[in-house]
Amino acid sequence: MRQPAHGGNLAWAAALAGCPPSAILDFSASISPLGPPNSALAAIESQLGNLRHYPDPDYGELRLALSHFHQLPPEWILPGNGSAELLSLAGRELAQLAATALITPAFGDYYRALAAYHAEVLEFPLSFGTNAQESFVIRHLSVIHDKGLLLNNPHNPTGKLFSREAILPYLKDFALVVVDEAFMDFLPPEQEQSLVEVVQEYPNLVILRSLTKFYSLPGLRLGYAIAHPDRLRRWQLWRDPWPVNTLAAAAAVAAVADKEFQEQTWAWLPAARDQLFQGLASLSGLQPLQSAANFLLVESQQSSSQLQQKLLKHHQILIRDCLSFSELGDRYFRVAVRSGLDNQRLLEALSLVISDESLVIKRKDN
Repeated sequence: MRQPAHGGNLAWAAALAGCPPSAILDFSASISPLGPPNSALAAIESQLGNLRHYPDPDYGELRLALSHFHQLPPEWILPGNGSAELLSLAGRELAQLAATALITPAFGDYYRALAAYHAEVLEFPLSFGTNAQESFVIRHLSVIHDKGLLLNNPHNPTGKLFSREAILPYLKDFALVVVDEAFMDFLPPEQEQSLVEVVQEYPNLVILRSLTKFYSLPGLRLGYAIAHPDRLRRWQLWRDPWPVNTLAAAAAVAAVADKEFQEQTWAWLPAARDQLFQGLASLSGLQPLQSAANFLLVESQQSSSQLQQKLLKHHQILIRDCLSFSELGDRYFRVAVRSGLDNQRLLEALSLVISDESLVIKRKDN
């Protein structure tokens, strides 16, 4: 079975570990351990009888719920079959421009969406520093008015949070700016740097959001785009008539209205993330980067793919290697922030694996 380019492939992990998928403790997919919210599950159950009917092709109720959530008119919002579907539509638009700038390392699906429409890609490396919130600079790019920019905030895989002020100048320069805010929900309103509040000022801005990570609903495949209504009407013509199923739409309406779940998540994450960060930093040969999201990127003196395989085979724990990020390679891995008990289990397993590897190296040296 081919090694996955994304996290969360439990079938691959179980085959390697020799156990059922349910036995794998998954740190590779950055999904909140607190969900799905009970409100979303109840909404799904309430809609089972409606599976005999087609969904509303306009998704009026869902759009209205998201419009209340973001304080925007409903026509500025387009639900999709996960943000991946909407990323493909954005890729089609970006491919019509002379080139698209990417901040690297970049989420692998960006390359897929751009390559599908033969877009020209220009890469600009992100400088790795100690601050979780940093700016980025696109240098030496001539004539940028005919080009696009695609980036995510918070950045995946580093977890860096770019300030709103760092991105705004590029909205005046690029023909189209697509900002993937898949992890922005994990920041409380007073800390987030979302561009949703300025989207009506910039017809060249597209914001992609995901409901799968914060609300633990990846199996439902649900995301949405926020952009000028003219652009979204064009996108609507490019895709299937019912991209979001009835159960996913109902779960989304309930989830975005669940203030208690949102507050619970914002209260949980900082302490859990710090516990995991401090634990990783205390292990020999590991250096985690500060993150504003629900995951940590970790630099390792040992091969991350070997760590991954040993954790799977001996401890049934799956971490995300970074082989699909060419700038990172085999010396980085990424882990989601999970519950305190899960985080401790990972730290203990990593400690054992690292200690065993150190003993092997010492024997070879002797």
